[in-house]
Amino acid sequence: MLDKIVHAINEAMANETVFTIPIFGGIPVSQSCVVTWIIIAALVVISIIFTRNLKLVPGKRQLIIETCVGFLRNFFRDQIGERGMQYFPFLATMIIYIGFSNIIGLFGFIPPTKDLNVTAALALMSIVLVEIAGIRAKGVKGWLKSFAKPVAIIAPLNVMEIAIRPLSLCMRLFGNVLAAVIIMEMLKAVIPVGVPMVFSLYFDIFDGFIQAYVFVFLTSLYIDEAIEDED
Repeated sequence: MLDKIVHAINEAMANETVFTIPIFGGIPVSQSCVVTWIIIAALVVISIIFTRNLKLVPGKRQLIIETCVGFLRNFFRDQIGERGMQYFPFLATMIIYIGFSNIIGLFGFIPPTKDLNVTAALALMSIVLVEIAGIRAKGVKGWLKSFAKPVAIIAPLNVMEIAIRPLSLCMRLFGNVLAAVIIMEMLKAVIPVGVPMVFSLYFDIFDGFIQAYVFVFLTSLYIDEAIEDED
């Protein structure tokens, strides 16, 4: 039994190289990268299907996509205001990608978000966007001055946040998804029939969407803070 559990944990943490691109001495392409490509391809196909032949009087297919987009727009407008809606395309794309990545285990794939490299890249993109938003809203001088708010003595701590925030986003998403994958693999090793399907409803669906929500919610809060007007 213990051997099965250890093997399940090793399987969950593994990120095998699927193939190697024969240039520059060989570029290994990991499992998480391939699954990400599959997710991107699936989302592109779904987008094409749902946005073909849009009409003024929408049918059921168009109503579905308009409802989803409207829900996301209202959600992010409440978080970042009308001024921050210029960053809506990025935030919406991020929550859709992370959501699909976290539930792809339902289709027999390993979630790419259990790979630290993937979550680190997502966090880095988010924080770069936050800092760019701050510079665009306040100018370079105003952005630099914001590190000395509310008092100059805490400027070093505010500068440290540039590194702390992406680390927090990265490790929160990575840790939760990896833990869910490990638990599911252990359940499959111990009780292979029935029980894993029940727990999958929580770990692959509920928890998966919750983690996507938390990641993008925090990013939107950081953007709102970065673009807020100076007193």
